[in-house]
Amino acid sequence: MRDGGTLTIRLRLARRPESTAQRETGRITGRDHALLAVVIDVAAPIAAYYGLRAAGASVWTALAAGAALPAVAVVAGLVRNRHLETMGILTLAALVLSSVLALATGSPRTLLARDGLLTAAWACYLYATLLAARPAPFVISRPLLEGRRVYDLGSRRWVRPSAASWDELWRQLPRFRRIWRVCTVIWGTAILADAVIRVVIAWTLPVSLAPGLGGALWPVTFLILQVITNIYFYRSGFWRILRDGTPAAADQ
Repeated sequence: MRDGGTLTIRLRLARRPESTAQRETGRITGRDHALLAVVIDVAAPIAAYYGLRAAGASVWTALAAGAALPAVAVVAGLVRNRHLETMGILTLAALVLSSVLALATGSPRTLLARDGLLTAAWACYLYATLLAARPAPFVISRPLLEGRRVYDLGSRRWVRPSAASWDELWRQLPRFRRIWRVCTVIWGTAILADAVIRVVIAWTLPVSLAPGLGGALWPVTFLILQVITNIYFYRSGFWRILRDGTPAAADQ
């Protein structure tokens, strides 16, 4: 929020209910933001490390350059938007902590463990949104799924979903709320496990291999998470709720 040109730090765990027009816009901006985050947080640090090493830079210099890129992105967002959200704060904290530990230990592997700290910060953020008006997976998935056709196993075809909005389903159906809270725990736990694996990679494998393997771990984690989430959605009746949109149908 701006007030007389001053900067206010805002901690936002979830958005307010959005209008249809806002959700349609979010499908574009959300994807663009996600793609940009992947480039800055994953691809750019890896490219910087291997590019600088090929140019003759030391391991410390290459790793430090890669670690600085996400921090620069967070600060740039702060200057541009004049506010810092929860994830930005967690990202900066993880980057500062990894840098301090690297200087204290004198080991470049501590900088490699930065990815694990950042991923753990994401897991903490997901768990924290369980206390918010809407958990993060609900907010992230809504622009992608709400209003989309649903596959009906009975008729074996794609059908239009119920006219009920997700806000209505959230207010009226305890099962719908429980599904998203369980989904949040699933996502948080999977991402926390990813963080642990990254720390193990950083401290056990050759330094020259760790950045590339850390980048390759992202699609593996994403694929496993998608499979587990969709299995849970099917077993919990989530798709049936979207199709029928009534308490009676949800409790069958």
